[in-house]
Amino acid sequence: MKEPNDPDPVGGRPKSSKSEDRSSRSHAKEVSEDATDLTLTEGDESYLEDDESDIEDREGSTSSNEEDYVGSGKTSQEPPAAVDEEEETQKKISESFFYDYADLVSVPFVTPDSSIPPDILLLQHSFGYDCRKRSNLQRIDSNSVIYIAGNQLVFLNFKTKEQTYLRSCSGEGIGAIAVHPYKTYFAVAEKGHFPNIIIYEYPSQRPYRILRNGTDNAYAYVDFNDTGTLLASVGSSPDYTLTIWNWKEEKPILRKKAFSQDVYKVTFNPEDEEQLTTSGLGHIKFWGMAFTFTGLKLQGLLGRFGKTSTTDIEGYIELPDGKVLSGSEWGNLLLWEASLIKVELCRTGMKYCHNGPINQITLDEGEVITAGSDGCVRIWDFETIDTADIIDDSGLLEIEPINELVVGKNVKLFSMIKMDEIGSNFWLAQDANGAIWKLDLSFSNITQDPECLFSFHSGPIEAIAVSPVTYLMATTALDCTVRIYDFSSKIFLTQMKFKQGGTTLTWVPQMVSDNGAQISVGFEDGVVRIIELYDPKGVTVFTGRKKILDAEMTLRYVFKPHTAEVTALAYDRDGDILATGSKDQTVFFFDVEKDYKPIGYINTPGPVCQLTWSTLFQSKSTLLIFCENGYVLEAPLPDIEEEPDRDVVSYEIHGLGIKCFHFSSIKSQILRSMEIERRQKLKELKEKEKEERMRMLIEELGEDGANEVQEQEQEEAEEEEPLPPIFIPLHPSPILCGFYSEPGKFWVSLGGYDSGFLYHCEFPPYDKNSDFKSQKDEPFDFCILDDAEDNPIQTITFSIGQSMMFCGMRNGAIRVYVQEQKDFSLKNLKNYWHFSMHDNNYGCVKGLSTSFDDRFLVTVGADSNIFVFNIFSELELEETLKAKVPSPRFGIEIEPIPEDIEDPKAYSIENARRKREYDKLMKEVEEIKAIKRENIKILRNDFLKLLAMNKELPIHMQFKRTDFDIDSKIHADINKSTVHKIQQVEKELAWDKEKHDLGLKKLQRRFRDPLENDTIVVHAIQSDHKITSYRLVKPSKYFKLKRSSLAERRQSKFERFEKEGPGKKDSQKDSGESRSIQEESTTDKGKKFRPKTLSEIMVENQIEKTRKLIQKAERAQLKILQRKKEWEELYKSKPDDDYEDPRDVQAIKEAQTCMGDFNLKTAPDYKIPEHMRINAAKKEEELGQLDSLVHRKKRNMNKCIISLRDLKVAVVEEIQCLVQELRNIHSILHISKHMPIPQLPQIYPDEVPEKRFQYDEETLVKFKQKQMKTDGERLEQGRQSVSVGPGGGFLKLSFGKEGGYATTRDSLSRSSKASAYGLGLDVQKPMEFEKAEPTEVEMEIMKRDEVKQLYMQQYLNNRIQELIVTFDAELHLLRHQKLKLDTQMKLSDLHHVTLFQEMLLLKNFEKQENILQERVNSLDKEEQDMQWKINETLKEMDEKKTGINTLLEQEKALYASFQMALGENNKFANFLMKVLKKKIKRVKKKETEGDADEDEESESSSEDESSLESDEDESGSEDEVFDDSICPSNCNPNLFELALQLREKRLDIEEALVEEKKIVDNLKKEYDTLSKKVKVVAANLNAAEEALEAYQREKQQRLNELLVAIPLKLHQIEYMVLGEIPNDLSGTLVFSNHSLEKLQKRIVQLQDENNKQQKLNKECRERRKMLIREKREMAKTIQEMEETVSQLMISKFGRVIDLEALQTLSVNTTLEELKIRKLRKELLNAKEMKMWEEKIAQMRWELMMKTKEHTKKLHQMNDLCIEKRKLDSRLNTLQNQQGNAFQNPRQADILAKEKITELIHTQAEKITALKEEITLLRKKGGLILPPIPSRTEDGMKPMDL
Repeated sequence: MKEPNDPDPVGGRPKSSKSEDRSSRSHAKEVSEDATDLTLTEGDESYLEDDESDIEDREGSTSSNEEDYVGSGKTSQEPPAAVDEEEETQKKISESFFYDYADLVSVPFVTPDSSIPPDILLLQHSFGYDCRKRSNLQRIDSNSVIYIAGNQLVFLNFKTKEQTYLRSCSGEGIGAIAVHPYKTYFAVAEKGHFPNIIIYEYPSQRPYRILRNGTDNAYAYVDFNDTGTLLASVGSSPDYTLTIWNWKEEKPILRKKAFSQDVYKVTFNPEDEEQLTTSGLGHIKFWGMAFTFTGLKLQGLLGRFGKTSTTDIEGYIELPDGKVLSGSEWGNLLLWEASLIKVELCRTGMKYCHNGPINQITLDEGEVITAGSDGCVRIWDFETIDTADIIDDSGLLEIEPINELVVGKNVKLFSMIKMDEIGSNFWLAQDANGAIWKLDLSFSNITQDPECLFSFHSGPIEAIAVSPVTYLMATTALDCTVRIYDFSSKIFLTQMKFKQGGTTLTWVPQMVSDNGAQISVGFEDGVVRIIELYDPKGVTVFTGRKKILDAEMTLRYVFKPHTAEVTALAYDRDGDILATGSKDQTVFFFDVEKDYKPIGYINTPGPVCQLTWSTLFQSKSTLLIFCENGYVLEAPLPDIEEEPDRDVVSYEIHGLGIKCFHFSSIKSQILRSMEIERRQKLKELKEKEKEERMRMLIEELGEDGANEVQEQEQEEAEEEEPLPPIFIPLHPSPILCGFYSEPGKFWVSLGGYDSGFLYHCEFPPYDKNSDFKSQKDEPFDFCILDDAEDNPIQTITFSIGQSMMFCGMRNGAIRVYVQEQKDFSLKNLKNYWHFSMHDNNYGCVKGLSTSFDDRFLVTVGADSNIFVFNIFSELELEETLKAKVPSPRFGIEIEPIPEDIEDPKAYSIENARRKREYDKLMKEVEEIKAIKRENIKILRNDFLKLLAMNKELPIHMQFKRTDFDIDSKIHADINKSTVHKIQQVEKELAWDKEKHDLGLKKLQRRFRDPLENDTIVVHAIQSDHKITSYRLVKPSKYFKLKRSSLAERRQSKFERFEKEGPGKKDSQKDSGESRSIQEESTTDKGKKFRPKTLSEIMVENQIEKTRKLIQKAERAQLKILQRKKEWEELYKSKPDDDYEDPRDVQAIKEAQTCMGDFNLKTAPDYKIPEHMRINAAKKEEELGQLDSLVHRKKRNMNKCIISLRDLKVAVVEEIQCLVQELRNIHSILHISKHMPIPQLPQIYPDEVPEKRFQYDEETLVKFKQKQMKTDGERLEQGRQSVSVGPGGGFLKLSFGKEGGYATTRDSLSRSSKASAYGLGLDVQKPMEFEKAEPTEVEMEIMKRDEVKQLYMQQYLNNRIQELIVTFDAELHLLRHQKLKLDTQMKLSDLHHVTLFQEMLLLKNFEKQENILQERVNSLDKEEQDMQWKINETLKEMDEKKTGINTLLEQEKALYASFQMALGENNKFANFLMKVLKKKIKRVKKKETEGDADEDEESESSSEDESSLESDEDESGSEDEVFDDSICPSNCNPNLFELALQLREKRLDIEEALVEEKKIVDNLKKEYDTLSKKVKVVAANLNAAEEALEAYQREKQQRLNELLVAIPLKLHQIEYMVLGEIPNDLSGTLVFSNHSLEKLQKRIVQLQDENNKQQKLNKECRERRKMLIREKREMAKTIQEMEETVSQLMISKFGRVIDLEALQTLSVNTTLEELKIRKLRKELLNAKEMKMWEEKIAQMRWELMMKTKEHTKKLHQMNDLCIEKRKLDSRLNTLQNQQGNAFQNPRQADILAKEKITELIHTQAEKITALKEEITLLRKKGGLILPPIPSRTEDGMKPMDL
């Protein structure tokens, strides 16, 4: 459902009025400036400053609605000191702080410097109610409710019906309201630009808190959480922001965009405040508050519909377990779980839960209450819904409501609130069709019917009219009602309802109705009704009249002048003519004096929106007609004809001389001229400033300097912007309202582009030939309206004295202009009073009117609100004013009420007249047709006579029938036309045929298909006995489903112990240990085989030796442990002194369990066993089992009866054949030898009820004739009956699919058999020939045949009688069985009634029982958990104690092994023992994290070390000082090392002992704590079980009070008093014979058991004596053996030693492991040494090769040097021999020399590198690097000399 104030998704936010913005801004400024003047408590002065800074911070931080907002709960990583300082700086708002309402409330805007008083209008009363606004009904206390009415919040006391009002602070409307759970506060969420949520304290109504910046335009819904500490709000378009507020601190906690479309509702989960739900247009969303690494976030999860169609969701409820139940548009319930639809709930038979949307769902006292648009309230079982789940692929589950309340037929429930009346279950319901209901949902014997407390208009109120003589007003709306109010007494008087909605109305002037008792109302179907109002108290009271109201209405006149909506009604100034306008572009005139006789109508160029007659000061009476599309017409008064012309076909009036004005937009011209004027003024102002500046410049700079400055300014002068263009809208602006100013002149208000002005227009001169459509006219004057650019004037009215002009604005505001009397030039239309009353979004003012004495102003709006104001007057008003209802006319109670026009398709006056003319013409045509038919009939008779004459002629002279055909094509055309008509009729009837087929199928599905067996009555043949089957309905598909018990029986502790066993919780540990044992690694099988070295063999030998020693010690230790275990098991098997045999214990428990409580159920101390406790679910299951058993027995009996019926049919068929055979025999025998033929049995109709649904042709023809007869009777007289064609179409229905008749069945086959049999007999008849005397042989044959026929006759009679007797016997036997079954069925019915009563009673107890049972289960579970923890703790303690004992044994073994290693007479034994026993405090190694932790730990470790050193020093000073770090001389170093190693091991054991003891102490503390908790929980569990047991006892007592009917015979009653049966049998017990016999047998069994137990007890005593004697003998033997062992140990060892310790200390495992590790390390080091020696040898060989290579190169260099010297000497010789020309060196020589020099340097570098490499290789671990290549190495080549 879309709410009226739901914003359009395409359009933006409607703009509010500027005046209100100015008032609100100025008001906000005043509040901010005067903030210090508010009343503050001590310490609150800094609040305003903090609040302003908070607002600035919020505005800066709310840049995106998609991000969460965290207020004071930010989780930024600030240092704790900074957070503390910030918390100290922020001060909380004082609990006693309140705002001043006078500073916040919006006030009317009054033009400054005007004389208009601010209180010119004062609100007196509100008659309306915005019933289509969501949750617009909230209970504020036990007697009062609040709801929104435009810009007012109304407080309504529904008992006294008094109203108080709270004004909106923004002045732009109220979006939503909410009431605090404790009813101490209420929230008002407003509309406007960044509206506020104001929290008011109740009942003082003082503003307590203001929540700012929660949305952009308006709030759609607000809701408090269950504790009232938080408030959730959701905005409307365009932001749809969801905000969670800490409203007492005025701070938002979280904020996020809820959805991208309209959101209807937001609520907290009552069970979890961190969960919310929102729903709206096509969605539902589930929210949760979650802590993330960035802080508290609001996370939403959108509901996914899956296979279910997407729907708008109005109502939903959060269930306690987190699931959500919502409604849907089609009326089913949707159960949501984890954002998915778990199941869709519907009613049985796939019916919807509601016929329409479900608007509210409430969970109250364990029941789910749903209210829907179908006007029904249904109660559902919560447990059924909560445990609902799908059972098939459809996703639907069928359930049925527990109770149902149908409020009314035309009721549309939108919301409900519960009233706090003690001892009752009353609710207030908001009806979207305009009412507030009081509903009683107790559903008891004294439940009250729904009561309508208040009735209002639903939807926009279309029109209003005020009585001209008293304080009465009438309103109408599209809700089809006309209502009358007494606005002076603030009461609603009466209403009248019609079939169509009202669109306009006016009060009939006093000239027509002297007492002002008549009202004219126009409706949307074009009908106009004149209603008369009267006081019923003045009417004669008739017998049977119920309640006399204050006022009543009756219908006076009804007529329909229009075919579309009537938009305007107007009486002329003399009251003679009524004009009606409509959207069908006509204006109709009526003569009022002649009972509204129609005069005629005129056509208009557009839909009419307003009609206004000229006033009295104008000379002529003219009608001003305003059309929506920009046309304004002026029509003169039409002439009234005394005698109308009967020949006129239409009421249209021609030649009336209508003037027309077609509005042409001039707004752009006005704006252009205003811009020119503004620029001109600005230019003049600039010129003045320029001249002044030039004058000052001349004085300062002189003329030359001033001229230069002026030239610069001219160059810098900006060019002027172009003027606004002339614009004329393509579509004309709609005309809203207007009024006469002068004759031929009028003012008009327009919407659209041309809004913002009032235009003064004048009609052009009348031109008969002018075309209205091509005409364009412009106003000659205009009046500017402030703040009306987008808020035009919708309607205008004047006070009676014409001194005030009241304007209704589009945004719901009221504007008052004060002017001089009768000044329609509107020259002084500047000062005005402006105030918003109706809703600013959709509360357009539809009408306003003043009272007859100008004391009151009444306004109506599209938001369903009606406001009554007192108009300011200097004269004091009377204290009490009351309207006077007109007295009834004489004889009004006996006047016939005119027939109302209820059909919206009825003809209008014009159409009816045209129809009459058309019918008249058609009548004349039919008369002509009748004459033609008579002529044709005469010709047909003549033709028949000719045919008869032709037939009388001889054959050879007769004409053939074809000879009479004038043209054969005529017959062909006639036949073709006939076939075409038949096909056409079949096509026309196809829809009806399909419709009736569907109707038949629906009836079959509803009444026949659910029937498994219909009632079949089988009659006996020879008697009146009969047997009737059961009428059995098919079981539903859920019939066999067993509903799980809602409160399962809690298992006893003994049962749980037997079921779980003692080792249940250890099974997981055992399995884990078994898995861990298998995790052993194996050697790799893929390793290649290689021979073992000597070192490996040595290591393996040592390992094998050690392993054997260890295995030997382990075997000895295992043997010891095994022996200990055997001893422990033996001691465990020893029974205690108070030991009891488990079989005896089990037997006792079974006896206690099975013995039961032999008290009666009626006893007050009767204890109900757990397995006998019953609840509603089990009782329902028991009912289902009973029903299934009854159904099965009835079905079996029905099968037997049907078989008997089939037997009768077979018997009847056989008897028919036998009777036919008897008749054939009778035809042969002589009549004297005939035996009487038995009467044929009859098959009655009730024996074959299925034949009722079979039909044939004859049945259908009869049905058609009957239907035609009934249809003919219903036809109105005077109408011709429509001829019906032949019933060929019906005849087709009588055939089956295969061409045969539907009713043939087996009767045809039987008849055919009978006929065949008869023919066979006829064949056997002897053929008759001429009579002759029979011979002897023939006579003998005849005698034999006669004997045979007589035998057959007797046999057939006997066979028939046998069949009849057998069938009757079968029927009597089955009838006897059915009588027994009927008795059982009656008993089952009685039992069913008892079970049903018990189920109803159990359902009443179920809620509290479930609560108690859940408490018991939770406590029991808690006790089990704690007991398990205790067991685990004890088990862990035992393990730790075992570990401590093991460590102690290890310590003893350590000392023993060291003593053995020392040997005897070791002089260093004391020293080494002191070394071993020395106490050393060791530092524990801790894992460090981070550098800072490492530093801190290093510091702490250093401190610990220093402390340890100091401790050692101190200990050294006390004891004898010895150095344990150095082995003394002559002391075995191995023993010293062994002492040190064993000391470390001893210290490890001691540390482990300390840790284990600490753990054991902690476990003891934990055990003590858990033991105390277990005691408390056990006490609580016992108390809860006792409470549950008491409740079960109470339930059993209530069950005992139910009366159970048990039929008994007299011989079954054995309770006698003085030999007679007493009248009172209340003290008797009822036993079955089987139970009584069982009790008697049990007595004998118990006696036998007692004897057996006594004998067994005697045997057990003798056995006990024998066991005691054997125990003494065994103790004596054990003592002797212990003494013998001690003597043997002393003789062998010299003292008593511990053999177990001696066996376990045969080898030192640690020492052997260290030896093996040492051997392995030595072998590994030797191997590594060998590897490095091989590497050194390899490197030496490489070095030698490099040296050889370098030596070779040195030799080469030496040779080159020698060769160089030779060449140099030779060169010198050659130089000396040459002349001067060759004195200088040649260029080639220089180059060669340079190359050789470079080569020498390169080789020298290589030599140096080789030397360094050789040096490096000689060092151990040297690293060889590749040589550095020379730059010229690649380019060097050998020189050729």
